[in-house]
Amino acid sequence: MIGLISAIRFLTLLPIGKANTYDPQRMVPFFPLVGIIVGVLLAAFDWCMLRLWPQNIASLLDVVFLVVVTGAFHLDGLGDTADGLLGHRSRAQALAIMKDSRIGAMGLIAVVCGLLMKWGGITGLDGHRHLLLIVIPAYARAGQVLGIHFLEYGRPDGGTGHALFGNSLKPADFWGLLIPVVLSFWLGWPGILLILVFVALTAGILWYFQRRMGCMTGDMLGAMTEVTESMLFLLVTAGASV
Repeated sequence: MIGLISAIRFLTLLPIGKANTYDPQRMVPFFPLVGIIVGVLLAAFDWCMLRLWPQNIASLLDVVFLVVVTGAFHLDGLGDTADGLLGHRSRAQALAIMKDSRIGAMGLIAVVCGLLMKWGGITGLDGHRHLLLIVIPAYARAGQVLGIHFLEYGRPDGGTGHALFGNSLKPADFWGLLIPVVLSFWLGWPGILLILVFVALTAGILWYFQRRMGCMTGDMLGAMTEVTESMLFLLVTAGASV
Protein backbone atom coordinates (compact mmCIF):
# COMPACT_ATOMS: atom_id res chain seq x y z
CA MET A 1 0.00 0.00 0.00
CA ILE A 2 2.91 2.35 0.73
CA GLY A 3 4.19 1.79 -2.79
CA LEU A 4 0.85 2.73 -4.35
CA ILE A 5 0.39 5.82 -2.19
CA SER A 6 3.96 6.90 -2.95
CA ALA A 7 3.37 6.47 -6.68
CA ILE A 8 0.13 8.47 -6.56
CA ARG A 9 1.77 11.30 -4.63
CA PHE A 10 4.80 11.28 -6.95
CA LEU A 11 2.94 11.28 -10.27
CA THR A 12 -0.18 13.30 -9.39
CA LEU A 13 -1.52 16.03 -7.14
CA LEU A 14 -4.19 13.77 -5.68
CA PRO A 15 -4.43 14.35 -1.90
CA ILE A 16 -3.93 10.84 -0.58
CA GLY A 17 -1.77 9.53 2.24
CA LYS A 18 0.63 11.49 4.42
CA ALA A 19 2.77 14.28 2.99
CA ASN A 20 6.02 12.47 3.81
CA THR A 21 5.00 9.16 2.17
CA TYR A 22 7.74 8.43 -0.34
CA ASP A 23 9.19 5.02 -1.12
CA PRO A 24 10.86 5.22 -4.55
CA GLN A 25 12.02 1.61 -4.61
CA ARG A 26 8.54 0.18 -4.08
CA MET A 27 6.46 2.64 -6.07
CA VAL A 28 7.76 2.07 -9.63
CA PRO A 29 5.70 -1.13 -10.28
CA PHE A 30 2.55 0.84 -9.38
CA PHE A 31 3.02 3.48 -12.11
CA PRO A 32 0.63 1.75 -14.59
CA LEU A 33 -1.99 1.43 -11.83
CA VAL A 34 -1.67 5.16 -11.16
CA GLY A 35 -2.30 5.62 -14.87
CA ILE A 36 -5.51 3.64 -14.52
CA ILE A 37 -6.58 5.83 -11.58
CA VAL A 38 -5.85 8.98 -13.60
CA GLY A 39 -7.71 7.46 -16.55
CA VAL A 40 -10.81 6.61 -14.47
CA LEU A 41 -10.93 10.17 -13.16
CA LEU A 42 -10.44 11.49 -16.69
CA ALA A 43 -13.23 9.30 -18.08
CA ALA A 44 -15.61 10.42 -15.31
CA PHE A 45 -14.68 14.06 -15.92
CA ASP A 46 -15.20 13.62 -19.68
CA TRP A 47 -18.62 12.01 -19.12
CA CYS A 48 -19.68 15.07 -17.12
CA MET A 49 -18.25 17.57 -19.60
CA LEU A 50 -20.03 15.91 -22.54
CA ARG A 51 -23.33 16.70 -20.81
CA LEU A 52 -22.47 20.40 -20.90
CA TRP A 53 -20.41 21.00 -24.03
CA PRO A 54 -19.83 19.49 -27.50
CA GLN A 55 -17.11 16.87 -27.87
CA ASN A 56 -14.34 19.21 -29.07
CA ILE A 57 -14.80 21.50 -26.05
CA ALA A 58 -15.06 18.56 -23.64
CA SER A 59 -11.84 17.15 -25.11
CA LEU A 60 -10.05 20.45 -24.58
CA LEU A 61 -11.18 20.42 -20.95
CA ASP A 62 -9.95 16.81 -20.68
CA VAL A 63 -6.46 17.97 -21.67
CA VAL A 64 -6.63 20.73 -19.05
CA PHE A 65 -7.77 18.17 -16.48
CA LEU A 66 -4.75 15.98 -17.22
CA VAL A 67 -2.44 18.96 -16.80
CA VAL A 68 -4.02 19.87 -13.46
CA VAL A 69 -4.23 16.37 -11.96
CA THR A 70 -0.55 15.69 -12.77
CA GLY A 71 0.63 19.17 -11.80
CA ALA A 72 2.15 19.51 -15.30
CA PHE A 73 4.87 17.18 -13.97
CA HIS A 74 5.42 15.33 -17.25
CA LEU A 75 4.99 18.47 -19.36
CA ASP A 76 7.87 20.08 -17.50
CA GLY A 77 10.01 17.07 -18.40
CA LEU A 78 8.92 17.29 -22.04
CA GLY A 79 9.92 20.96 -22.26
CA ASP A 80 13.30 20.41 -20.59
CA THR A 81 14.03 17.33 -22.71
CA ALA A 82 13.20 19.13 -25.96
CA ASP A 83 15.47 22.03 -25.00
CA GLY A 84 18.33 19.67 -24.23
CA LEU A 85 18.06 17.00 -26.89
CA LEU A 86 16.79 18.84 -29.97
CA GLY A 87 20.04 20.33 -31.15
CA HIS A 88 23.65 19.45 -31.91
CA ARG A 89 24.86 19.36 -28.32
CA SER A 90 27.02 16.95 -26.40
CA ARG A 91 25.58 14.73 -23.69
CA ALA A 92 27.06 16.94 -20.97
CA GLN A 93 25.60 20.09 -22.53
CA ALA A 94 22.19 18.47 -22.97
CA LEU A 95 22.14 17.33 -19.33
CA ALA A 96 23.08 20.82 -18.17
CA ILE A 97 20.32 22.40 -20.26
CA MET A 98 17.72 19.94 -18.98
CA LYS A 99 18.70 20.80 -15.41
CA ASP A 100 17.94 24.50 -16.05
CA SER A 101 14.42 25.30 -14.80
CA ARG A 102 13.90 27.90 -17.53
CA ILE A 103 12.14 26.83 -20.73
CA GLY A 104 13.51 27.65 -24.17
CA ALA A 105 11.94 27.96 -27.59
CA MET A 106 12.20 24.26 -28.43
CA GLY A 107 10.72 23.29 -25.09
CA LEU A 108 7.79 25.66 -25.51
CA ILE A 109 7.12 24.42 -29.03
CA ALA A 110 7.24 20.78 -27.87
CA VAL A 111 4.78 21.41 -25.03
CA VAL A 112 2.32 23.29 -27.26
CA CYS A 113 2.52 20.66 -30.01
CA GLY A 114 2.09 17.85 -27.49
CA LEU A 115 -1.03 19.42 -25.98
CA LEU A 116 -2.52 20.08 -29.42
CA MET A 117 -1.86 16.50 -30.51
CA LYS A 118 -3.49 15.19 -27.35
CA TRP A 119 -6.52 17.41 -27.85
CA GLY A 120 -6.87 16.31 -31.48
CA GLY A 121 -6.60 12.65 -30.52
CA ILE A 122 -9.14 12.83 -27.69
CA THR A 123 -11.54 14.82 -29.88
CA GLY A 124 -11.46 12.03 -32.46
CA LEU A 125 -12.40 9.30 -29.97
CA ASP A 126 -15.90 7.94 -30.51
CA GLY A 127 -16.22 4.18 -30.08
CA HIS A 128 -14.99 2.95 -26.69
CA ARG A 129 -14.16 6.58 -25.86
CA HIS A 130 -14.19 6.22 -22.09
CA LEU A 131 -12.34 2.91 -21.99
CA LEU A 132 -9.60 4.45 -24.14
CA LEU A 133 -9.45 7.44 -21.80
CA ILE A 134 -8.77 4.95 -18.99
CA VAL A 135 -6.29 2.69 -20.79
CA ILE A 136 -4.03 5.17 -22.61
CA PRO A 137 -2.82 7.05 -19.48
CA ALA A 138 -1.93 3.63 -18.05
CA TYR A 139 0.15 2.76 -21.12
CA ALA A 140 1.91 6.12 -20.92
CA ARG A 141 2.99 5.48 -17.34
CA ALA A 142 3.81 1.84 -18.03
CA GLY A 143 6.42 3.16 -20.46
CA GLN A 144 8.22 4.76 -17.52
CA VAL A 145 8.71 1.34 -15.93
CA LEU A 146 10.37 0.10 -19.12
CA GLY A 147 12.51 3.22 -19.34
CA ILE A 148 13.73 2.72 -15.78
CA HIS A 149 14.48 -0.93 -16.51
CA PHE A 150 16.32 -0.64 -19.82
CA LEU A 151 18.36 2.57 -19.45
CA GLU A 152 20.76 3.66 -16.74
CA TYR A 153 20.31 6.93 -14.90
CA GLY A 154 22.28 9.78 -16.40
CA ARG A 155 22.90 11.91 -13.32
CA PRO A 156 25.06 10.01 -10.81
CA ASP A 157 25.27 13.19 -8.72
CA GLY A 158 21.51 13.11 -8.13
CA GLY A 159 18.27 14.37 -9.63
CA THR A 160 14.49 14.00 -9.54
CA GLY A 161 14.56 10.45 -10.85
CA HIS A 162 17.75 9.24 -9.19
CA ALA A 163 16.07 7.22 -6.45
CA LEU A 164 13.87 5.37 -8.97
CA PHE A 165 16.93 3.68 -10.48
CA GLY A 166 18.38 2.46 -7.18
CA ASN A 167 17.52 -1.23 -7.58
CA SER A 168 17.09 -3.40 -10.66
CA LEU A 169 13.48 -4.31 -11.38
CA LYS A 170 12.57 -7.97 -11.06
CA PRO A 171 10.19 -9.78 -13.47
CA ALA A 172 7.46 -9.65 -10.83
CA ASP A 173 7.68 -5.84 -10.82
CA PHE A 174 6.18 -5.67 -14.31
CA TRP A 175 2.73 -6.88 -13.25
CA GLY A 176 1.29 -3.41 -13.78
CA LEU A 177 1.88 -3.58 -17.53
CA LEU A 178 -0.66 -6.40 -17.74
CA ILE A 179 -3.51 -4.11 -16.63
CA PRO A 180 -3.75 -1.96 -19.78
CA VAL A 181 -2.95 -4.97 -21.99
CA VAL A 182 -5.85 -7.00 -20.56
CA LEU A 183 -8.24 -4.04 -20.80
CA SER A 184 -7.18 -3.48 -24.42
CA PHE A 185 -8.62 -6.82 -25.48
CA TRP A 186 -12.09 -5.46 -24.66
CA LEU A 187 -11.58 -2.97 -27.50
CA GLY A 188 -11.27 -5.55 -30.27
CA TRP A 189 -9.12 -4.48 -33.23
CA PRO A 190 -8.37 -0.97 -31.86
CA GLY A 191 -7.07 -2.64 -28.70
CA ILE A 192 -4.71 -4.91 -30.64
CA LEU A 193 -3.51 -1.86 -32.58
CA LEU A 194 -3.01 -0.01 -29.30
CA ILE A 195 -0.78 -2.77 -27.91
CA LEU A 196 1.32 -2.93 -31.09
CA VAL A 197 1.69 0.85 -31.30
CA PHE A 198 2.66 1.05 -27.63
CA VAL A 199 5.40 -1.57 -28.10
CA ALA A 200 6.72 0.10 -31.27
CA LEU A 201 6.53 3.61 -29.81
CA THR A 202 8.22 2.66 -26.55
CA ALA A 203 10.98 0.79 -28.37
CA GLY A 204 11.51 3.76 -30.68
CA ILE A 205 11.74 6.27 -27.84
CA LEU A 206 14.14 4.11 -25.83
CA TRP A 207 16.28 3.52 -28.93
CA TYR A 208 16.47 7.28 -29.55
CA PHE A 209 17.36 8.05 -25.93
CA GLN A 210 20.04 5.33 -25.94
CA ARG A 211 21.51 6.53 -29.23
CA ARG A 212 21.31 10.23 -28.39
CA MET A 213 22.24 10.19 -24.68
CA GLY A 214 23.03 6.64 -23.61
CA CYS A 215 21.01 7.19 -20.44
CA MET A 216 17.70 8.26 -18.90
CA THR A 217 16.79 11.16 -16.61
CA GLY A 218 13.64 12.19 -14.75
CA ASP A 219 12.93 14.81 -17.43
CA MET A 220 13.27 12.21 -20.16
CA LEU A 221 10.84 9.91 -18.34
CA GLY A 222 8.33 12.78 -18.26
CA ALA A 223 8.88 13.46 -21.96
CA MET A 224 8.40 9.77 -22.71
CA THR A 225 5.09 9.81 -20.87
CA GLU A 226 3.77 12.86 -22.72
CA VAL A 227 4.89 11.68 -26.16
CA THR A 228 3.44 8.21 -25.61
CA GLU A 229 0.12 9.54 -24.34
CA SER A 230 -0.31 12.05 -27.18
CA MET A 231 0.72 9.62 -29.92
CA LEU A 232 -1.47 6.79 -28.64
CA PHE A 233 -4.53 9.06 -28.59
CA LEU A 234 -3.77 10.17 -32.14
CA LEU A 235 -2.90 6.80 -33.62
CA VAL A 236 -5.72 4.79 -32.06
CA THR A 237 -8.10 7.38 -33.48
CA ALA A 238 -6.62 6.87 -36.93
CA GLY A 239 -6.89 3.09 -36.58
CA ALA A 240 -10.48 3.24 -35.39
CA SER A 241 -11.52 5.25 -38.45
CA VAL A 242 -10.20 2.71 -40.97
